[in-house]
Amino acid sequence: MIQVTSHMRVLVAVEPVDFRRGIDGLGRVCREVLHRDPFSGWVFVFRNRRAKAIKILVYDGQGFWLCQKRLSQGRFRWWPAATGTLESHQLPVLLSGGDPAAAKGAAVWRRVDPRE
Repeated sequence: MIQVTSHMRVLVAVEPVDFRRGIDGLGRVCREVLHRDPFSGWVFVFRNRRAKAIKILVYDGQGFWLCQKRLSQGRFRWWPAATGTLESHQLPVLLSGGDPAAAKGAAVWRRVDPRE
């Protein structure tokens, strides 16, 4: 199981991909379409054309993980209009078929005032 930690960056691809692609094919999409290095440790999220399945590609320092979730009913309703990042706490919401924008979480970083 992949553990998504708070420091991991999650990038969601807007355009659907051919789910016959494996690790090498999705790595090529990361480089050529998303302009990101698949070895960066980022979590890359892709969906198929019918929006019934999601694939996740991530490099953990030793090798790649490729995970797929296919819904038995319905579709993933929320999907970004432009390629963008999600916070790590929003990824489980997306995988559950929810709207990650509605997931409230703590700010990623904030200045700590030593006088407080």
